[in-house]
Amino acid sequence: MQTSAFSPHDHSRCITSAIGHAKSLCADRGVKLTPVRQRVLELVWQSHQPIGAYELLASLAKEGFNSAPPTVYRALEFLSGQGLLHKLESINAYVGCCNPDTPHQGHFLLCQDCHQAQELDSQYINLALKVSADQHGFKIQRHTIEIVGTCEECLAQSTALEPTP
Repeated sequence: MQTSAFSPHDHSRCITSAIGHAKSLCADRGVKLTPVRQRVLELVWQSHQPIGAYELLASLAKEGFNSAPPTVYRALEFLSGQGLLHKLESINAYVGCCNPDTPHQGHFLLCQDCHQAQELDSQYINLALKVSADQHGFKIQRHTIEIVGTCEECLAQSTALEPTP
């Protein structure tokens, strides 16, 4: 099994990789990764739990950044526009993008117990949606798929807590 948000791992490696990738992409694209944008991206990558704008704003304010809501919303808009973040519409929160080099739609597994999110890399989901939409004469502009369930670790924990008959 590949490393995922649901398996224990060192989040600092996720942050380091995401920031390095963001700096490189921004430089290649001729856009600026300002200190506040970088810090928002770091905060999003601190765990694989989706984080909302107001949580980000509170963290930024504690660290001395501008605490006006437009500050965080502009940073989120920039980072999303560069493909560095995805917005989970159902919970109005953000997660880091695992593959910001290639524009793509977001498909996510969301654990209802530990609240971790794992982005899926599935060309088959896109193909199935395209074929189905084409059959109805529909052109998809964008989509986000959020699949809610229980991750393996949480499932194992809940099974271990069940009384034996």
